[in-house]
Amino acid sequence: MSALKTSASAGGGGSSNYFAQLSAGVWRSVMQLVRPPSHSRRAEAARRLARHSLLVSAILSAAILALMYGLDVWEIGLMPPRGTASLWPVRILTDFGKDAYVLSLLAAMLLIVAVAAPALPPASRSRMLRLGARLQFLFFAVLLPVLAGEAIKWLVGRGRPFVGGKADAFNFAPFQGTEAFASFPSGHAITAFALALAIGSVWQRVRVAMTVYAVVIAITRLALLAHHPSDVVAGALIGVIGAMFVRYWFAARRLGFSIDRDGAIVALGRPSPGRLKGVAREPSAP
Repeated sequence: MSALKTSASAGGGGSSNYFAQLSAGVWRSVMQLVRPPSHSRRAEAARRLARHSLLVSAILSAAILALMYGLDVWEIGLMPPRGTASLWPVRILTDFGKDAYVLSLLAAMLLIVAVAAPALPPASRSRMLRLGARLQFLFFAVLLPVLAGEAIKWLVGRGRPFVGGKADAFNFAPFQGTEAFASFPSGHAITAFALALAIGSVWQRVRVAMTVYAVVIAITRLALLAHHPSDVVAGALIGVIGAMFVRYWFAARRLGFSIDRDGAIVALGRPSPGRLKGVAREPSAP
């Protein structure tokens, strides 16, 4: 009987210790994300981010205007009618760029890491927490531009290609807040390009594959007459700039990224003595 009591007490202590570690890990993760930046080269990275953001914005903004005046209406006539039965594979494919699906998947993976990490041995827990920090980056790199895109949709109120009964690239109803007038920018393009840049920033070997993924998602939005070409270009712009900003936010706090002397942000691989260790030195639990 005494042995059973001892065993039960140990089990209860283990359970209590697990939840204490889980709570501490989540709290530490949140605090790391909101703490003041500490990287000594964050000013160089900020200037580089500003330069690149302005350059990309200038080029793509010019492209958006050119598309509105020269291609948007013409492109509508090239696409098959809405509801065409043969487009069913495209309807399936386009859902791989739906923000709710992508964010839900990333959130689920973060939850799994958070629940599993406290129960693992120290070495495995450290690897799991490094994965969790990367998943955090991916989640916020998609979430931030998606939220910005939703605000712009409401503000601009551009009609989708099928609204109005005729091809019209300048069918605007600002502050309408309806799905029919939520064409600019493309939310799928925002999600796809933000995810592509974020994953490519962490795992450089898949950059090309992720770029192809983003372009394919953008094409599906045109084929389904859900967006004008200028909408998907605007979505790509917002997705890329938003993900770049989140990458800077993480790098400035030494989370998963380092900053080179020229201000370039690079993902941390295996940490070595004398180098910044990012999440390896200060693991970030999801």
